[in-house]
Amino acid sequence: MTSDAHVPGRTDDTAPLLLLSDTSGRPIVPGAAVLRMETTSNREGIFDGAWWPRTRDIASQLPRLIDALVARLGPIARVGLDASAWDDTPGHLVIGGRTVRIDWSAVDDSTMIVTRGDQDHFSFLVIPPQADAAAARAAMAMAVQDGNCTPAEQILMGVGIIPASPS
Repeated sequence: MTSDAHVPGRTDDTAPLLLLSDTSGRPIVPGAAVLRMETTSNREGIFDGAWWPRTRDIASQLPRLIDALVARLGPIARVGLDASAWDDTPGHLVIGGRTVRIDWSAVDDSTMIVTRGDQDHFSFLVIPPQADAAAARAAMAMAVQDGNCTPAEQILMGVGIIPASPS
Protein backbone atom coordinates (compact mmCIF):
# COMPACT_ATOMS: atom_id res chain seq x y z
CA MET A 1 0.00 0.00 0.00
CA THR A 2 1.07 3.55 -0.67
CA SER A 3 -0.15 6.81 0.77
CA ASP A 4 -2.39 9.28 -1.00
CA ALA A 5 -1.11 10.56 -4.31
CA HIS A 6 1.27 13.49 -3.99
CA VAL A 7 -0.04 16.64 -5.56
CA PRO A 8 2.52 19.48 -5.76
CA GLY A 9 1.49 22.45 -3.64
CA ARG A 10 -1.14 20.47 -1.77
CA THR A 11 -2.18 21.92 1.55
CA ASP A 12 -4.50 20.50 4.18
CA ASP A 13 -7.27 22.48 2.49
CA THR A 14 -7.03 20.56 -0.79
CA ALA A 15 -8.69 17.26 -1.50
CA PRO A 16 -6.60 14.12 -1.28
CA LEU A 17 -6.48 12.14 -4.51
CA LEU A 18 -6.23 8.44 -3.78
CA LEU A 19 -5.51 5.79 -6.36
CA LEU A 20 -7.82 2.79 -6.08
CA SER A 21 -5.05 0.65 -4.58
CA ASP A 22 -4.53 3.26 -1.82
CA THR A 23 -8.04 3.19 -0.35
CA SER A 24 -7.71 0.28 2.05
CA GLY A 25 -7.06 1.69 5.49
CA ARG A 26 -6.75 5.29 4.26
CA PRO A 27 -9.15 7.95 5.48
CA ILE A 28 -11.65 9.16 2.92
CA VAL A 29 -12.85 12.58 4.00
CA PRO A 30 -15.07 15.25 2.45
CA GLY A 31 -13.20 16.63 -0.55
CA ALA A 32 -11.56 13.28 -1.31
CA ALA A 33 -11.42 11.72 -4.73
CA VAL A 34 -10.67 8.11 -5.59
CA LEU A 35 -9.28 7.56 -9.07
CA ARG A 36 -9.03 4.49 -11.27
CA MET A 37 -6.47 4.94 -14.05
CA GLU A 38 -8.64 3.59 -16.90
CA THR A 39 -10.93 5.46 -19.28
CA THR A 40 -14.43 4.82 -20.58
CA SER A 41 -16.03 5.89 -23.84
CA ASN A 42 -19.46 6.61 -22.35
CA ARG A 43 -21.36 7.02 -19.07
CA GLU A 44 -22.29 3.34 -18.79
CA GLY A 45 -20.35 0.66 -17.01
CA ILE A 46 -17.39 1.12 -14.75
CA PHE A 47 -16.75 4.37 -12.92
CA ASP A 48 -13.20 5.64 -13.26
CA GLY A 49 -13.39 7.47 -9.97
CA ALA A 50 -15.52 8.89 -7.20
CA TRP A 51 -15.50 12.36 -5.63
CA TRP A 52 -16.88 13.61 -2.32
CA PRO A 53 -17.05 17.43 -2.46
CA ARG A 54 -17.22 19.33 0.83
CA THR A 55 -19.97 21.74 -0.23
CA ARG A 56 -22.33 22.49 -3.12
CA ASP A 57 -20.24 25.51 -4.14
CA ILE A 58 -18.72 24.39 -7.45
CA ALA A 59 -16.34 27.37 -7.66
CA SER A 60 -14.66 26.36 -4.39
CA GLN A 61 -14.75 22.58 -4.91
CA LEU A 62 -13.97 21.86 -8.56
CA PRO A 63 -10.60 23.66 -8.77
CA ARG A 64 -9.12 21.42 -6.07
CA LEU A 65 -10.23 18.29 -7.87
CA ILE A 66 -9.12 19.50 -11.30
CA ASP A 67 -5.68 20.48 -9.96
CA ALA A 68 -5.27 16.98 -8.50
CA LEU A 69 -6.47 15.31 -11.71
CA VAL A 70 -4.22 17.45 -13.94
CA ALA A 71 -1.24 16.28 -11.87
CA ARG A 72 -2.15 12.65 -12.77
CA LEU A 73 -3.91 12.90 -16.13
CA GLY A 74 -2.71 16.07 -17.81
CA PRO A 75 -4.86 19.00 -18.98
CA ILE A 76 -8.62 18.72 -18.48
CA ALA A 77 -10.78 20.35 -21.18
CA ARG A 78 -14.28 20.04 -19.75
CA VAL A 79 -16.41 18.67 -16.97
CA GLY A 80 -20.02 17.50 -17.19
CA LEU A 81 -22.09 17.90 -14.03
CA ASP A 82 -25.68 17.64 -12.85
CA ALA A 83 -27.06 21.17 -12.37
CA SER A 84 -29.45 20.09 -9.63
CA ALA A 85 -26.56 19.09 -7.34
CA TRP A 86 -24.89 22.52 -7.17
CA ASP A 87 -25.77 25.99 -5.92
CA ASP A 88 -24.41 27.82 -9.00
CA THR A 89 -23.87 26.69 -12.59
CA PRO A 90 -21.11 28.72 -14.27
CA GLY A 91 -20.31 27.87 -17.90
CA HIS A 92 -16.60 27.67 -17.15
CA LEU A 93 -13.98 28.18 -14.47
CA VAL A 94 -10.37 29.28 -14.85
CA ILE A 95 -8.33 26.65 -13.02
CA GLY A 96 -4.56 26.66 -12.94
CA GLY A 97 -4.49 29.36 -15.60
CA ARG A 98 -6.60 27.27 -18.02
CA THR A 99 -10.29 27.60 -18.84
CA VAL A 100 -12.25 24.47 -18.04
CA ARG A 101 -15.68 24.32 -19.68
CA ILE A 102 -18.54 23.05 -17.54
CA ASP A 103 -21.42 21.31 -19.27
CA TRP A 104 -24.58 21.21 -17.16
CA SER A 105 -27.43 18.75 -17.41
CA ALA A 106 -30.60 18.24 -15.40
CA VAL A 107 -30.46 14.46 -15.22
CA ASP A 108 -30.00 14.23 -11.42
CA ASP A 109 -27.73 11.21 -11.78
CA SER A 110 -24.96 11.89 -9.21
CA THR A 111 -22.24 11.58 -11.83
CA MET A 112 -19.54 13.73 -13.35
CA ILE A 113 -17.73 13.29 -16.67
CA VAL A 114 -14.19 14.68 -16.91
CA THR A 115 -12.83 15.07 -20.44
CA ARG A 116 -9.16 15.11 -21.34
CA GLY A 117 -8.51 15.86 -25.01
CA ASP A 118 -11.35 15.30 -27.47
CA GLN A 119 -12.66 11.86 -26.53
CA ASP A 120 -10.85 10.67 -23.41
CA HIS A 121 -13.59 10.53 -20.75
CA PHE A 122 -13.41 9.69 -17.05
CA SER A 123 -16.69 8.94 -15.31
CA PHE A 124 -17.02 9.79 -11.60
CA LEU A 125 -19.61 9.02 -8.96
CA VAL A 126 -20.30 12.23 -7.01
CA ILE A 127 -21.02 11.71 -3.32
CA PRO A 128 -23.33 14.36 -1.80
CA PRO A 129 -21.48 16.64 0.66
CA GLN A 130 -23.81 15.75 3.56
CA ALA A 131 -23.05 12.00 3.33
CA ASP A 132 -21.89 10.06 6.36
CA ALA A 133 -18.17 9.18 6.18
CA ALA A 134 -18.67 5.40 6.38
CA ALA A 135 -21.37 5.46 3.71
CA ALA A 136 -19.27 7.74 1.47
CA ARG A 137 -16.29 5.41 1.78
CA ALA A 138 -18.44 2.38 0.92
CA ALA A 139 -19.99 4.14 -2.09
CA MET A 140 -16.59 5.29 -3.40
CA ALA A 141 -15.11 1.82 -3.04
CA MET A 142 -18.09 0.22 -4.78
CA ALA A 143 -18.04 2.73 -7.64
CA VAL A 144 -14.43 2.03 -8.63
CA GLN A 145 -14.49 -1.71 -8.01
CA ASP A 146 -13.41 -3.87 -10.97
CA GLY A 147 -16.41 -4.98 -12.99
CA ASN A 148 -18.87 -2.59 -11.34
CA CYS A 149 -21.86 -1.82 -13.58
CA THR A 150 -24.15 -0.51 -10.84
CA PRO A 151 -25.64 2.93 -11.59
CA ALA A 152 -24.85 5.82 -9.26
CA GLU A 153 -28.35 6.01 -7.78
CA GLN A 154 -28.26 2.32 -6.79
CA ILE A 155 -24.79 2.65 -5.29
CA LEU A 156 -25.84 5.64 -3.17
CA MET A 157 -29.11 4.08 -2.06
CA GLY A 158 -27.36 0.79 -1.35
CA VAL A 159 -25.10 2.42 1.24
CA GLY A 160 -27.84 4.63 2.70
CA ILE A 161 -27.02 7.95 1.00
CA ILE A 162 -29.99 9.99 -0.12
CA PRO A 163 -29.05 13.05 -2.19
CA ALA A 164 -30.39 16.29 -0.72
CA SER A 165 -31.54 19.20 -2.82
CA PRO A 166 -29.20 22.21 -2.95
CA SER A 167 -29.97 24.93 -0.46
